[in-house]
Amino acid sequence: MRSIDIHAHHIPQGYIQASKRGEEWHGLKPGEVGVGPRPSWNAERRIADMNSLGVDVHVVSTGSPMYFYDRDASFTTGLARACNDEVAQMTKDYPERFSGLATLPMQDIGASIAELERCMTGLGMKGAMIDDTVNGESYDEDKFLPFFEAAEELGAMLLIHQRPGQTVVRERSTKYHMPNTIGNLVDRAVTFASLVFGGVMDKFPDLRVCLSHAGGYTCFGIGRMDHGWKVRPEARVNIQRPPSTYLRNFYYDCLTHSEESLRFVIDAVGVDRVVFGTDWPADMAIDWSASWVLGLESLTKEEKEAILWKNLEGLLNI
Repeated sequence: MRSIDIHAHHIPQGYIQASKRGEEWHGLKPGEVGVGPRPSWNAERRIADMNSLGVDVHVVSTGSPMYFYDRDASFTTGLARACNDEVAQMTKDYPERFSGLATLPMQDIGASIAELERCMTGLGMKGAMIDDTVNGESYDEDKFLPFFEAAEELGAMLLIHQRPGQTVVRERSTKYHMPNTIGNLVDRAVTFASLVFGGVMDKFPDLRVCLSHAGGYTCFGIGRMDHGWKVRPEARVNIQRPPSTYLRNFYYDCLTHSEESLRFVIDAVGVDRVVFGTDWPADMAIDWSASWVLGLESLTKEEKEAILWKNLEGLLNI
């Protein structure tokens, strides 16, 4: 059975090799981004690992430590172009094994639109991976509307993925790895709510957004969002129908680490909105990812096929 992983990261070999030589790479200093052994693998070693895991295709995204939304826009723009060029080259060298998602300088909307267009029309990428926020601003701010309009027109898939450790939970506690284990899930629910309550999904009904980590606490908390919409006028400022009716406007990867949780998400949004995503090569990735999905007893064969490859094959033309 085929498998296509939408949530698989990459640290550029250009940066890794420059760091080994003690040199800067597009303004990024040696060692400025931490790179472990597995993230440093080249394409050939990556493919060997994919083979061992039963994964056929990685939709490769430059790792979120490379976002740098807080830096000067010219620095981030140049870095993003270099990262995207390397991912694009991977897809050219191994077209059967890799597709690509761009990284963007989201602090500069014009530059982000230009780079997304370059990546989609010139480099053959499938979309982009972006953070939940841009320097503390959520995506219901009007300044982001031109970006979402462009993404909709280009047919780009936007994978929402947090910067490591920089979630809202960090403001309360940095203990026990909670900024990741809990914070990732909180941030994803806030992003869903911002896009829905902010009216963004109404303005751009064909916008493609995939919420990593299965949308976090979105599906579990949707009933409370609906109730808030019913009883609080401020929740109805931009939308005329309950938040739960927007669940199917989004896609969700299968990264729950729990069969019961994944079954809950599937039942809430429909299996056609759930895709295979593993968080390779992080330590929080799904262990033996394809085998994990195939071994889930509560899923039918048809549901497993939809998640592992059919949904993404159709969505991204892979």
